[in-house]
Amino acid sequence: MIDITLNQIFNAKMSDSEFDKLSTFIFDQAGIKMPKVKKVMLQSRLQKRLRKLEITSFDAYIEYLFSEKGQKEEIIHMLDVVSTNKTDFFREPVHFDFLKDQVLPEFIKKQNLDNIKIWSAGCSSGEEPYTVAMVLEEFSNEINSINYSLTGTDISSQILQKAALAVYKEERITNIPLEIKRKYFLRSKDRNKKTVRIIKKLRDKVKYKRLNFMADVYNLNKEFDVIFCRNVLIYFNRETQEKVINKLCLKLKRNGYLFIGHSESIMGMDVPLKQIKPTIFKRI
Repeated sequence: MIDITLNQIFNAKMSDSEFDKLSTFIFDQAGIKMPKVKKVMLQSRLQKRLRKLEITSFDAYIEYLFSEKGQKEEIIHMLDVVSTNKTDFFREPVHFDFLKDQVLPEFIKKQNLDNIKIWSAGCSSGEEPYTVAMVLEEFSNEINSINYSLTGTDISSQILQKAALAVYKEERITNIPLEIKRKYFLRSKDRNKKTVRIIKKLRDKVKYKRLNFMADVYNLNKEFDVIFCRNVLIYFNRETQEKVINKLCLKLKRNGYLFIGHSESIMGMDVPLKQIKPTIFKRI
């Protein structure tokens, strides 16, 4: 009986109508677009939840998801497996060069070094905020001492736990200069694991919080000097993108900087930003 149940779960298929219900729900909850071509991907990812819950069909899963209990207990887990978390250290390096060469010197001229606040919105497993922290540490050590704090947010509570733990496979840092690796990464004492961990000084600089971009208000109790929101907008339609950018701007200080991904554009949007470079904007 158990084998039959497991077999049913592993082979559960999603009908077109079930996909339509789930994709609509995911868009309403998280703003994530799910075109028909992603049906197989969605089926594969949600099979993990079916196995966990011992549910044998997507019809039964949808019934549970839409129930009062499911609304309270399952949505967060469903979004964890649905959301995409792809990132790297020093991804799109031109942004970090601009931060070091333009933004931080500008803050020095304005004597705005007391506590630089930076938000990594859609931080995934932490590579982006820790990269920012490394850039700020290098600047602080070599050019001018600065005080800073970072906030990392993501819709996936599971990925935020990984970010806070800050443990990565060694292969993830192969392209980072050796001197940076020596300063900011610790190798596991168990050499069979082949993992590294961000040093405590940098881990302590980043605070993580779950945030859904579809929320009416972003519940963060500060305004930021810099916001990185890169490779997030691509999952939203144009209307949602504009709403998200405007809500981000409410948390960005006047003359603060917003970085978006190189495959993204906010041209033609009604937002309080002026373009500095193709993917770099300043709050006006």
